[in-house]
Amino acid sequence: MTPMSQKLRQANLLTAHDIAVLDGLVANVRSVGAREDIVSEGEPPRDVRLILEGFACRYKMMPGGRRAIMAYLLPGDFCDLHVSILGYMDHTIAAVTPCVVADLPQAQLDQIIRKEPRIARALWWATLVDEAVLREWLANMGHRPSDRKLAHLLCELRRRLEIVGLADTRHMKLPLTQEELGDTLGISSVHVNRVFQQLRHANLVVTHGRDIAFPDLDRLEQFCDFSPEYLHLSYDCSERAAAL
Repeated sequence: MTPMSQKLRQANLLTAHDIAVLDGLVANVRSVGAREDIVSEGEPPRDVRLILEGFACRYKMMPGGRRAIMAYLLPGDFCDLHVSILGYMDHTIAAVTPCVVADLPQAQLDQIIRKEPRIARALWWATLVDEAVLREWLANMGHRPSDRKLAHLLCELRRRLEIVGLADTRHMKLPLTQEELGDTLGISSVHVNRVFQQLRHANLVVTHGRDIAFPDLDRLEQFCDFSPEYLHLSYDCSERAAAL
């Protein structure tokens, strides 16, 4: 099962047929090097891009040369599911780490959406969740102090990685530099370092290189008022697996 179908199973009860159809879309696969653009601002939209491996991000360059990261794209995430509606890209999508990307033909995807209502519902769910995450980011970046901003971001990424089997309640890998985190949180990389020190001193996180451990995940989530409700993860592994 690809990360895409693992993620979309959160939306509704997809059948084995639906999962086979979804995974059959993943044919044209390519590698993208770290910090290479996957889609550049101003480009006309072509195929729908899907992240299979690695971390990618959405960003815009601000006056003065500062980059603003507006979202992270993880395995199973579409770069822009309905991008063909637009005339051109209004932001850039770049690989943060080495990525494996699938290019899904828009015409083939549109045909599946017309023929397979359960898949269509799951794809709309993915789009709506992307919008919900953006709303939460706006609230997080605008109204929380820096230590809680970073903690909230860590909680979100951990939960999203857990969906596709890349994290658990105790541990995750975070392949982001302090500069990238600063571009995300709107603070300097020096400040990011200080905030990590605060979280470590409070025993909320333990860091070792790119590995992050959570001594007490509930305490960390309470610290930053994190609730996963905006991710709309309604999938019950035991019941749904039995049904499939």
